[in-house]
Amino acid sequence: MEKKKKCVSKCPTALCSFCALAWTFHCCFPRFSSSQLAWDSSRIMEEGELPWLLVDEIGGIRGILHSHVPFLKKHFHLITMKEFLENRKDIGKKVQAIYLWWHKPVINKELLQSLPSLKVIANSGVGMDHLDLKLVASFGVKMANAPRAVSSSTADTGMALLLASARRLVEVHNISISPSMKYCEADILGVKVAGATLGIVGMGSIGYKIALRAKAFEMNILYHNRTQRKVQEEQAVGATYCKKIDSLLQQADFVMLVVSLTPQTHKLIGKRELELMKPTATLINISRGAVVDQEALLAALQTGVIRAAALDVTSPEPLPRDHSLLKLKNIIITPHLGIKTDKATYMITEEAVENILAALNGLPLPSEVLPS
Repeated sequence: MEKKKKCVSKCPTALCSFCALAWTFHCCFPRFSSSQLAWDSSRIMEEGELPWLLVDEIGGIRGILHSHVPFLKKHFHLITMKEFLENRKDIGKKVQAIYLWWHKPVINKELLQSLPSLKVIANSGVGMDHLDLKLVASFGVKMANAPRAVSSSTADTGMALLLASARRLVEVHNISISPSMKYCEADILGVKVAGATLGIVGMGSIGYKIALRAKAFEMNILYHNRTQRKVQEEQAVGATYCKKIDSLLQQADFVMLVVSLTPQTHKLIGKRELELMKPTATLINISRGAVVDQEALLAALQTGVIRAAALDVTSPEPLPRDHSLLKLKNIIITPHLGIKTDKATYMITEEAVENILAALNGLPLPSEVLPS
């Protein structure tokens, strides 16, 4: 008889085969790869049917990417909102999970009431400001985001915006493709990045990866966060903690916003904060558009209160085509590119599947988000 392998944790000895498998999974594989996900999908439903997963749509402008569908179908029976609405009564009883892509489908009380078997909602990103977390939790539904999948690609976007703004890449690109190619060299001089001071507002996983990248560019790094990082972490990137955001704003040549949108961070950067910044400073926002008072930013850019801005997020998204920010030369605006690489988006779906399967098996969610 084959000798049973002993788990590294203290395991119960009298378990049914399924529970033993789930326990081993919990003890030994708290973070599992896509190759390890397949084992339990077919075990979720007693009758052997794959669990039903609701998505907004497949393909299109805001739908689940077609390249992700085969992977999702290995683990779930996919249902779109269109299919659900056509047969709400029958399908609603079977849906156990929702995968939000680009904040869709919209989660409200009516939808939650029509899904009595719903156990978990997985979000394709970090920000959860589009969800009423307390409402979802009141239905006994767990929630998860995807911080591990998005941190590197979002940090890359932040640094790309910093460099593009510093060297005025959009302006000089437009000059390079213009018919005349006439320009004054003094008008396209950029800002040296090496030796400049970067102030990071929000030093979570994304903020810290930005600091790692900024260190490689020989930047001086300040950061403001609700809690101070460990000394070893600060030393690793050469970062100095600013307990007050005002101190950071007054010293930084580049200010990068990397915070979640909460009531406390809504319009965190307004007229007062912009006036604290150096007139040569650049504001970079990769968090949420509403973190910045856009009217105050517009005025600051028009009057020289700050040098420039680079925004991957706006409020709303996209801005109306006649918005005054779109007419300025000293701003770069991108359409929320933060996570948009082929690898990052696929990793997001993998992390969502990991969280969903954990919830359906009664195991801790690796990236659970609790209502505050």
